[in-house]
Amino acid sequence: MNNINTTELKLNQPLVSVIIPTYNRPEYLKQAIASAVKQTYENIEILVCDNCSLESPQKIVESFADSRIRFWRQPQNLGMLGNQMYGFKMATGKYVASLHDDDMWTEEFLAKLVPQLEANSDLILAFCDQYVIDGNGKINDAGTELNTRSYKRDQIAAGVHQPFDKIGLIDKSIPTAAACVIRNHIIDWDSIPPEIGGMWDLYLSYLCCISGYGAYYHPERLTLYREHEQTDTKLSGSKNVEAKIRKAKSEIFCYKLFMEDTRIQSFKPHFRQKWLEAYTTLGIGLLRNQQTKLARSYLWEAWKQQKFNFRTIAALVISYSPKIFADPVLGIPK
Repeated sequence: MNNINTTELKLNQPLVSVIIPTYNRPEYLKQAIASAVKQTYENIEILVCDNCSLESPQKIVESFADSRIRFWRQPQNLGMLGNQMYGFKMATGKYVASLHDDDMWTEEFLAKLVPQLEANSDLILAFCDQYVIDGNGKINDAGTELNTRSYKRDQIAAGVHQPFDKIGLIDKSIPTAAACVIRNHIIDWDSIPPEIGGMWDLYLSYLCCISGYGAYYHPERLTLYREHEQTDTKLSGSKNVEAKIRKAKSEIFCYKLFMEDTRIQSFKPHFRQKWLEAYTTLGIGLLRNQQTKLARSYLWEAWKQQKFNFRTIAALVISYSPKIFADPVLGIPK
């Protein structure tokens, strides 16, 4: 009798597509897949998209012996965004949820968010709070509290929010990359421009915000966000500079697009400020990459539009300083 009830329950559950993009993180990937497989919400497909890792993780995927898992290995590296979007486009579920290969979910993640979407067809997404864990999977209590406060999730009331522009685009409270379930077929995955790059999660929040649908917030921490040394922001040396340049270019594209959208004009001053900050960040990144002439063009543009920004002025001064003085300030090794 219990088996019949379980089967009937599963048949009544809408399919959820779990997207797990991965690249060169076999041990973390194994943990991420395990957290998806162990979901108490069972009607899922798990789409593991390998971005041409040095060693294929196919054996790791097969070790789970779970028919719900589908595996693709890209013949060449598509870039982070390309691999992520590939997974979304392959999804057949009524709902989609992204799970980065270095993060994990608690067993009740889907079980507590999907029913909210099922109960209210006017919602496009449901999201929750997160734990922060270290490279070994240990919860960082102070980091967790800081993360919650930084994204103002401690100030969001549980339940439905409509509109949710401020929550999604100003406070950036919605972790679309790892702690969010989205109604799939409202989003046109082909419409996401490649220039968005690493800002794809904020851009996805934007698409959800302008959809006319609402969002549901569940304040419980149901996901585990991992901070470790392999992330772009933790990389050292030239890779770190390149990561900052990529991020700044994505921000410039993203915030310019937001500024021009008449549906969110009340936030235009904020978007403009972030756009100009990205110009300065790009200029500094280019200086560190020893592309001085190009760097100045971005710094001058930022200065013209906000003359009294100390960070921009300081970067401009450094760009005209002799190399022997500028390099140590910029952290450029001899």
